[in-house]
Amino acid sequence: MLQERVPQSYEPITLGTATRRRRVWAALLPQRGRGVMRVMLSVAAAMADLAAIAGVTLASELSYRIAFSDDDAWPTETRGLQLTALLSLVIVTTNALRGEYALDRLVEGRAGLRRVVSLWFVAWAVVLVIGFLTKTTTDYSRLVSIVVFFVGLPTLFASRLAMSRLIGRSLNPASPTVSRVHLVGYEEDIHAFYASNHTGGPGLRVVGTSYLRRTDPQADTATRYEQLQEDLDLAVSVVRFLRPDDVFVLVPWADAAEVERCIDAFLRVPAALHLRPGTVLDRFPDMQVARVGKVSGINIGRRPLNLGEIVLKRCFDVVVASLALFALFPLLAVIAAAIKLDSPGPVFFRQRRYGFNQQPFDVFKFRSMKAERNAAFVQATRNDSRITRIGALLRRTNLDELPQLLNVILGDMSLVGPRPHALAHDRSFERRIALYARRHNVKPGITGWAQVNGFRGETQTDQDMAGRVEHDLFYIDHWSIWLDIQIMILTVLSRRAYRNAF
Repeated sequence: MLQERVPQSYEPITLGTATRRRRVWAALLPQRGRGVMRVMLSVAAAMADLAAIAGVTLASELSYRIAFSDDDAWPTETRGLQLTALLSLVIVTTNALRGEYALDRLVEGRAGLRRVVSLWFVAWAVVLVIGFLTKTTTDYSRLVSIVVFFVGLPTLFASRLAMSRLIGRSLNPASPTVSRVHLVGYEEDIHAFYASNHTGGPGLRVVGTSYLRRTDPQADTATRYEQLQEDLDLAVSVVRFLRPDDVFVLVPWADAAEVERCIDAFLRVPAALHLRPGTVLDRFPDMQVARVGKVSGINIGRRPLNLGEIVLKRCFDVVVASLALFALFPLLAVIAAAIKLDSPGPVFFRQRRYGFNQQPFDVFKFRSMKAERNAAFVQATRNDSRITRIGALLRRTNLDELPQLLNVILGDMSLVGPRPHALAHDRSFERRIALYARRHNVKPGITGWAQVNGFRGETQTDQDMAGRVEHDLFYIDHWSIWLDIQIMILTVLSRRAYRNAF
């Protein structure tokens, strides 16, 4: 078995002198005080959250007192400090218990912001409950509370991203605070790991590798057993000497007996043990072990929205759609009258589409084409002769989609989501584009992430539809109520949202 104690980043060093040898071993072996340094970085991240909350709360309280109150008391002597303490207690304590201040979590950057949003709402729920139970809700300024609620979250975002970038820059491969990793596996699997993973990235440094020898298929069982045992004994000795934080076993899961023996061998060393199931992790980076009842399995993907997110999104849809219908009723009446005066036929156009879980429903739109009975579906094209004069205006401004507010209230659609396509398109593209049908894992929307990025209009090639699908799947995987609000704003204000509208 080949033991490679010197990682590739240190290969150019010539071991000709005692000084150079000491430098190499100093880089490979754990340094004193590295645990303290990791704790200090975690504490710094917690203090950054505390500073962000305190800064927004006390600044809002001070500004309010300067503008509207004659009271000379400083925020530290008033409710501002109490609000800071409550929010900080919930957020910092919860983050610490969930391991959010661990270095691997801190370098996630934007990927961890979703958890910040949910925790911010929980913290404010705790504040409201405590205020209700202690009958102190009237002691807090409503204006200050609203400002802190809406300004505090983006401030926490900025603080977390700043700390993520700062820590990411400090976690270079030579940093003593990075996780030190030892690799064990067959030569081709270790090379594949190097090729498919950024081993020199932040938070990780490979300090050694142990190559297991492939056994001769013609050899007897005892010979194969002794060869693997010899390799594992030597690998364990190297791991004990290098003292890495983590050991990655890269043996393919198809070799179940070899994997079991690797597990038994490395459970004897004081390091975290990881199994890499080939290339599956590269496709599903968020997989985790989950239990359903008494059954354990590897969860490679959760439901697009959990129960709380479904309720939040539905409440948001119903409230906003109802308000929009009420506010836009005069405009809807004018459009309906214009359609009747422009060309014969009904005001509304109904077409069958697939919705959530590929359940068919009737989508409502203002009629923008000449009425034709029993006409086969043909996608609209630029300068299409079937489009009426008022219909051209409605399609360019997206106003023909407004009746779908009724679909939202009925529960067939959402305000934001993947746009529903004609049934003929769904059947055709589902066979030709991978994961196309995954768009139906959420309710279709009046507008979506693909539309505000210019992916709309005629789909002449599979590549055109693939761009839409890619953006739709991004929306599903990164959903938040703030993303919905952002998309709704971009639908009205972004020029790309009107690209290819005809």
